[in-house]
Amino acid sequence: MTELQQLYQSMIEAMQVDALTIPLTAVNFYQQNTPIPDQLLDYHPEEVTFTSCQASKQASLGDALCLSQDNIGCIAAGISLGLIDAQQDTPMEGSRVYTDIMKTHVDTPDSFIPPTPKDFTSGTVYACHAAQRPDFALFGEQDSGRYDSLATAKKAVDGMMAIQPPTMRYVFFHSVEFDTFTITPDIIILSVRPVELTRIIQAYQFHTGKRVNASMGGIRAVNSDLIVRPYLTQDMNVSSYCLGARLIAQFEADRMGVGMPFDIFKNMVQGMLDSQTGFPFHLYPGADE
Repeated sequence: MTELQQLYQSMIEAMQVDALTIPLTAVNFYQQNTPIPDQLLDYHPEEVTFTSCQASKQASLGDALCLSQDNIGCIAAGISLGLIDAQQDTPMEGSRVYTDIMKTHVDTPDSFIPPTPKDFTSGTVYACHAAQRPDFALFGEQDSGRYDSLATAKKAVDGMMAIQPPTMRYVFFHSVEFDTFTITPDIIILSVRPVELTRIIQAYQFHTGKRVNASMGGIRAVNSDLIVRPYLTQDMNVSSYCLGARLIAQFEADRMGVGMPFDIFKNMVQGMLDSQTGFPFHLYPGADE
């Protein structure tokens, strides 16, 4: 049994609810010009692209996915994760899940030119209506965009943490069951119901007394809010998920995300064990539903 499996099992047992499961995704970063595990590329699909939220969801279901600049399906996620240069002013090559949605709404799909990474960074993609770029709309000509103006979109983008300039070669998403090769996660994401989030925060605070200051937005939740922010700040963060997570990755209506560095996950699990008698989770309304 791996360390991650042992920790997850301890967390679930400490919550004292029969058959309780909490979807978990583990994330590892591999920087450019650093060694990678021999079998990592076995999980790197080349014929299809995935958004980071899809990769996270699939990993929580037991799969493993390795993303790179070549197969990441969301340009914005590639920017956040340090795979793509935020200022690149030419479109990324090939089909991409997120921008392919735009293509379905234009009158001449064959002539569609996808937005560049710089179009995301400037806010143009997210303020497509205000910027008079209907070709960047996700929901057709009536799409309001994600923000009401370029200035609002740029303000929002500036608040989204990203690993820039890009220094990453691969980002690996895997499940709690993964044991093909030895790996210590950089980041843990738990997909939780609000009642479970309550208990996780209580466990985290038991030994630290530290409040959780959630920083979240309506887009780029998985890549920026739940992976990169915890990675760069080395702190826990919470998100209610976002447009892509809900519509593309199909995260369920009753789930929120909480991301944390692996060391914080270990400390939280210890807090969960040590505080069982002070926080009887099994008595919380809805805990056993």
